[in-house]
Amino acid sequence: MSKLSKTEMNVHNTEKLRRVLSTLPKFCLGFFRGIEPHTSLLTRINYAYDLRLFFSFVDDELGLSSKDMQPQDLENITMTDFERYIEYLRLYYKDDDVRENNEKGLARKVASLRTFYKYYYNKEFINTNITAKLETPKIHEKPILRLTHDEALRLLHVVEMGEGLTEKQLAYHSRTRLRDIAIFTLFLTTGIRISELCALDVSDVDIDGRSFKVLRKGGNESILYFGDETAKALDAYLEQRKSQADYSLASPLFLSLQQKRISVRAMQMLAQKYARIAVPLKNISPHKLRSTYGTLLYQNTGDIYLVADVLGHKDVNTTRKHYAAIDESQRKLASRAVILRRSDE
Repeated sequence: MSKLSKTEMNVHNTEKLRRVLSTLPKFCLGFFRGIEPHTSLLTRINYAYDLRLFFSFVDDELGLSSKDMQPQDLENITMTDFERYIEYLRLYYKDDDVRENNEKGLARKVASLRTFYKYYYNKEFINTNITAKLETPKIHEKPILRLTHDEALRLLHVVEMGEGLTEKQLAYHSRTRLRDIAIFTLFLTTGIRISELCALDVSDVDIDGRSFKVLRKGGNESILYFGDETAKALDAYLEQRKSQADYSLASPLFLSLQQKRISVRAMQMLAQKYARIAVPLKNISPHKLRSTYGTLLYQNTGDIYLVADVLGHKDVNTTRKHYAAIDESQRKLASRAVILRRSDE
């Protein structure tokens, strides 16, 4: 699975989507055709999973038969039913396994239903969109965790030197050192998303042009740029990569120890391994490394629109919320910025 090229991965995910769609009421196909032009394949797969869970609830908990439902039948589901569904999502069973949803999981599934109902309401298949009245489960914001400049340097030092690793980990480190340096340098100097990094092929990187190509959320292709530090790390790794399995321009850029395209899960575990040593008091994930880059970029440029563009945020307010927070040093500076009566007066 992880050795698939991008084209093969697209075929695999298309087949996955079709399998999930085959379990939904037939009328749902119209919704997926309607959203295809402005959504990515992975987004549509997530919608399909959310709707499969919803219609499973309709069948099992409401005692209705969703198989033969038509769009108009959506109006038979009441607000009380939706409230029961949200409660159901907090804890339910699937194949004898307990499943739970946190605040973000609940919010996403409610958002999926809203989008689904809104489509059929706009197409005038239903007269009312009851999901517009649904309250979004409240998400309690946690403090945004990121590395300071010194902590980022410390992390790169651990990655490069293998400091603090066990003997067993050091044995692997000797084989993956150049790869790991390239990965963490990319995270910390470009703000690339973990899914984007895992999907990189050799042909996506242009060392001479100091740039690489990524597929953003929503399916938009974008070019990101990097400096000499990142170019040096990538160049060193690429020399090693040429001697590894199935090397070609179309092959995966980053490989696992099994010589397959590195997975998102493996990348998360990699970040945790090094971060536990470099910054033991912070639970650092690849997304936190992206947050670190965004914060450092904003601190060095003061340009929130540039940060939004580089990170691929569609709404600059999202960027402002995450990266333009006033830090403690700025607060102290502000306390001395306005002086009404000077001491020498």
